[in-house]
Amino acid sequence: MAFTLGLVGAGQFAGQFATLFHHHPGVAGVHVTDVISSRADELVRSAGLAGTFDSFDEMLDSPLDAVAIFTQRWTHGPLVVQALRAGKHVYSAVPMAITVDEIAAIIDAVRETGLTYMMGETSYYNPSTVFARQKLAEGAFGRLFYGEGDYVHDMDLGFYEAYQYSGGDDWKSTASYPPLLYPTHSIGGVLGAWPTHATAVSAIGVVDQRGDGVFDRSVSRFDNDFSNATALFELAAGGSMRVNEFRRVGYPSHLRESRFRWFGTEGSFEQLATTTVWQNREGVEDISHLIDTHASLSPGDPSLAHVAPALREAFVSGYAEIHAADRERIPAELRALPNGHEGSHHFLVDDFVRAVTDQTLPPVNAWQAARFTLPGVIAHASARRDGERLTIPDMGDPHVG
Repeated sequence: MAFTLGLVGAGQFAGQFATLFHHHPGVAGVHVTDVISSRADELVRSAGLAGTFDSFDEMLDSPLDAVAIFTQRWTHGPLVVQALRAGKHVYSAVPMAITVDEIAAIIDAVRETGLTYMMGETSYYNPSTVFARQKLAEGAFGRLFYGEGDYVHDMDLGFYEAYQYSGGDDWKSTASYPPLLYPTHSIGGVLGAWPTHATAVSAIGVVDQRGDGVFDRSVSRFDNDFSNATALFELAAGGSMRVNEFRRVGYPSHLRESRFRWFGTEGSFEQLATTTVWQNREGVEDISHLIDTHASLSPGDPSLAHVAPALREAFVSGYAEIHAADRERIPAELRALPNGHEGSHHFLVDDFVRAVTDQTLPPVNAWQAARFTLPGVIAHASARRDGERLTIPDMGDPHVG
């Protein structure tokens, strides 16, 4: 039976998802709320949605069955808990939250209410992660002992415009958002293929030198001056994981903003901006044709007019060849629509709808989301303490029953 959904936030990221939820046969209607009411009105008009609510509280007081949260990244934790406690299933954009207590509160609310929570981590569906999951299942890696994830997205490639769009006159105070508090595109790719979790970390932050008022601790609401950061994690399965979160980097972020490496005793995987290889002792196989995505929409499409030109590539990337088997389960109503972020958008929407409808755990449930998010929170604390090795708490495995 189809359920009703409320979209919270009508910014740059929400528009594509509003269309997908609207057309999914498992969703009966989509309403929108935004603190800037004109944006909610425009999204409803342009996407043909069911209507608007004046506030988040009003939406939670309504009979809607679920909400999808697309607000600014540091706001998710409290909003998710409030929605769960109000009896709503929750889809949340990344990150899950920004503190240990916020993450724990979400897991407590999911456990106590029995409602569905899913974090919309794109890297779980990244073609590289899908390929690595398959290779691990085949035993082709042998014993995995090292994974690496980079989220290399330069501020000059669309992020200034994105923060200005969402932050208003005070945008510089939030554009300083700490890189390691947005860790899920890197960690989620590595651990989306490798079923383990981080137990300890040592991290280094690079103090920004641009001098433009962004990443300035006197301006930053996060007291943050790191624009780049690297973290080395110990993993419960044995071995290690390194992630890089770079916001000042001479790299073509629009070609591939998340990239990965996995090394095992029998095989390994490595990726650059335009090349992906699988290799073992016998040689190297270029598998780019399996991993590279095909555009599902022109970057010049009018629906992307409000998205900074440098960010549009991420909103048009469709399926890769490695997705062939999985995409057959996507409803036909979605397959013909624009995709995004390396072919992940259709899977994200469908997995949430299936989890709510079937009362099953989604792949990136609350416990998995914690393992993708919490290591970054502790890594940022390590970087603030000059790389001190810190222990990472684990929230455990999914509670079922």
